Amino acid sequence: MRFRTALAAAAVVLMAACTSAPIMNVDKAAVTTASGKALTREQVRSAIVGAGASLGWTFKDESPNLIVGSLNLRTHTAVVEIPYSESSYSVKYRSSTNLDEKDGNIHKNYNGWIQNLQRGINARLSAS
Repeated sequence: MRFRTALAAAAVVLMAACTSAPIMNVDKAAVTTASGKALTREQVRSAIVGAGASLGWTFKDESPNLIVGSLNLRTHTAVVEIPYSESSYSVKYRSSTNLDEKDGNIHKNYNGWIQNLQRGINARLSAS
């Protein structure tokens, strides 16, 4: 009987662990275009905002080179900082609601949202 109780407890712990992952950040991703043409800071900003808006993100300019993005899905909210320049951008975790962030881990869906955002930004930059 004790073995079954221990096995059940281990299963619960493993299931809980499967729903979280280390927080993903994008650090200084290069701004590249298909043509190799250099972009302005405003063009980079436009690519970030356009890509995010198509995925449901909302944005607020916090300073000339920093955008704060928020994604609200049902009862979940993810907030990121996006510093950017003519040559690179980053996407950094700022805060969240109902995503079980703790000790550098977060609900695994968060990382998928960040990967989708990065893919969208890169696609828009490439097309510029």
